[in-house]
Amino acid sequence: MYRRLLLSLLLLYCLLLPYTGWAQQQPDSTAAAPDKKKLVLLGSGFTAGYSAMLISLNKAWYQDQERTPFHFFNDNSQWRQMDKAGHFWGSFHESRAGIDVLRWAGVPDKKAIVFGGLLGVVLQTPIEVFDGYQADYGASVGDLVANTAGSAAVMAQELAWHEVRIMPKYSFSTSPYAAKRPNVLGHSLAEQALKDYNGQTYWLSVNIGSFLKPESRYPKWLSLAVGYGAEEMVFNHLPSNLAAGFDTHRQFYLSPDLNLLHFKGKNKVLNTALYILSIVKVPAPALEYNRKEGLKLHALHF
Repeated sequence: MYRRLLLSLLLLYCLLLPYTGWAQQQPDSTAAAPDKKKLVLLGSGFTAGYSAMLISLNKAWYQDQERTPFHFFNDNSQWRQMDKAGHFWGSFHESRAGIDVLRWAGVPDKKAIVFGGLLGVVLQTPIEVFDGYQADYGASVGDLVANTAGSAAVMAQELAWHEVRIMPKYSFSTSPYAAKRPNVLGHSLAEQALKDYNGQTYWLSVNIGSFLKPESRYPKWLSLAVGYGAEEMVFNHLPSNLAAGFDTHRQFYLSPDLNLLHFKGKNKVLNTALYILSIVKVPAPALEYNRKEGLKLHALHF
C-alpha cells in the first residue's frame, strides 16, 4: 500500500513542479481576486493527471485480484506503525503543496489553507476505497486516520503561524533484512527505499529559529529533528518475526537538520529544488535510542 502513497505524492509534485517555486511566499491579505486562468490550469492539469493515475492503479494492481464487497482491514499492529508514519508524511506534503499552489493562484489565505489543506485526504481516500474491495486486505482505518492527521498538521501550522515550522521528513539507508525477503522488502535500491521499513526513518524537523524573536542570533538555517524508525521487521506481524528469530524493536533519534527553505532567493529553479528537497532529512550525526542497545551515536545517519 505504501507504494501507492509514494506514487500519488510523486505525481502531485510532477504536476505542481512548475508552480511550487513561485508559491513559497507569505500570505498577502491585500492580494487581488484569484487568477481564474491559473485556477483553470491547476484544476485541469491535476484532474487529468490524477484520473490517469487512478485508472493505471486499477489496471496494474487491482484488476487481476479477487474482488469482494467493501470491507475494512485492521493493520494497525503491523510494521511497528512505520507505514502509518509514511502516510502521515505523504499526506502532509500533499496538503502543503495544495496550500502553496492555491496561494500562487491568488486564492485568499484562509481558503487556500482549508481547501488546499484537504488535498492529502482527497488524494489518498480513493486509494483506500480501492483497497476496500480487495480480498487479501481492505480499507485501513489506521491509514485514513494517518492521512487525515497529516493534512490537519499542516493546516494547523498554517492557521497558527502562516508558515510550516515543524516539517515531517524522510530518510533511508539500506538494511540487511531486505535480502531475507526481497519479494516483500524489495530487490533493487529503488524498491527497498519504498518497501523496506527497516531502512526508513521518519522525522519531525523543528525550525527553532522561527520560534525565537527576530533579533535572536540563533542560526535560522539550523533545525533540530526527532526521528522514528524500527528494525528486524522481515514479516508484517510481530509473532511471525519472533517465530523466525527476529526481535523487532523501535528506534528513536535526535539529530541536527538543515532548514533548506532558509536558502531560497530570487532564482525560481533553485527555490523549486529546495521546496522539493525539504521533504527529505539531510544526513547528519544522530543520537539513537533503542531497547536492545540503549544509546548509540551515529557519525552520519541517513
